[in-house]
Amino acid sequence: MPGKVAKIGTFSDWISMFNDWRKDIGVNTNDIEAFHFDTLYGAIDTEEIEFGSYKGRRKWENLRQIPTQQMRDALMNMIVYQGDTEFASVEQQRNLLENAPTDWDRRAITRVMIEEMRHGWQMCALLVDHFGYSGKVEAQKMLERRAFDNKRLLGAFNVDVDNWMDFFTYTDFVDRDGKFQLQMLKYSAFAPLGRSMSYMLREEAFHMGTGNDGLRRIVEAGIVPAWLIQKYLNKWISSSYDLFGTDHSSSAHWAYVWGVKGRYNEPKNDQPPDLDDLNDYNRNLYRNEVAGLIERFNGSLKPGQAKLYAPHIKFNREIGRWKGQKFHAQTGEPLNDRSYEEHLKENMPSQEDKKLLLEIIANEKKWIAEKAGARDPLASIGEVRKSAINL
Repeated sequence: MPGKVAKIGTFSDWISMFNDWRKDIGVNTNDIEAFHFDTLYGAIDTEEIEFGSYKGRRKWENLRQIPTQQMRDALMNMIVYQGDTEFASVEQQRNLLENAPTDWDRRAITRVMIEEMRHGWQMCALLVDHFGYSGKVEAQKMLERRAFDNKRLLGAFNVDVDNWMDFFTYTDFVDRDGKFQLQMLKYSAFAPLGRSMSYMLREEAFHMGTGNDGLRRIVEAGIVPAWLIQKYLNKWISSSYDLFGTDHSSSAHWAYVWGVKGRYNEPKNDQPPDLDDLNDYNRNLYRNEVAGLIERFNGSLKPGQAKLYAPHIKFNREIGRWKGQKFHAQTGEPLNDRSYEEHLKENMPSQEDKKLLLEIIANEKKWIAEKAGARDPLASIGEVRKSAINL
């Protein structure tokens, strides 16, 4: 079916494709098979548009109420990109289910995958229910692309997450970018999208917590050297910087003017927005949050190890004003070609680094500290939806 366009008559047709997708990528374990997927809508803070040119008007409940086709297209594009990342992350992490360091971690990654699938489900439900034939086509294409075929829409979501250092760093920092994106969409003037965010944000909190706690346990164990941990921080955090989008983005500019997507701290920020620099504004908020989280890890490092840090916002960038330019990972100072080549080897994980990490994981039973006194992640998975409106 990949590459073909077929009609989806109802959301039930899409669900059948979703079930086939789970089997095709090899994640349909008993726990996942038994989970009942839902479309969940929660409350929004206000029924009025909160920013932009339509501020103060009632939020839109359907596409007919949205003033222009250009605005509808931009909104659909945002939903498509958000949903694509959700399914991609499951494909990226699919090979980790069978080699978890503990049973708790295996059940935690199962929950993460279930909730990422539900997030993709939620976005596709919006596409099918509100965007007509075009939405149905995009919802189908969402299940046809594959991260492991390099077909997902954003580059970071085509990279393999094939070891547990990758997984913990990814869920702490790439999923944290996801939290920022979801929070910005929560303020959307399109009410069904805003209502979708409440449960997605609650579920995303577990993913970030799993990653952050996993990294803490690795640092506390003291087996994986700090320099190696730092390389994985550099890898995934620099990728996350790019996920905020280009600098001087006209798409971000108009999304704000139209009320479709706000700033991360929109309700608390009473300052006029710099419409020419919205992506970088949110990117810097993200880096500040990340830097604070990493600083907490440093209290658990063994004496003599170099402190961990959030890479400089200019380092290893592939989009925006710093794309392809050469900067120091920690200080952001410019480097010449020869120095930068060596610097990358010292600061980004190589195949030799990966081999060393896998040897540590295979041979050192205590490479990660125990997860003491924790509740079963799958036993508590339904708690975020106890008061859900199940549509």
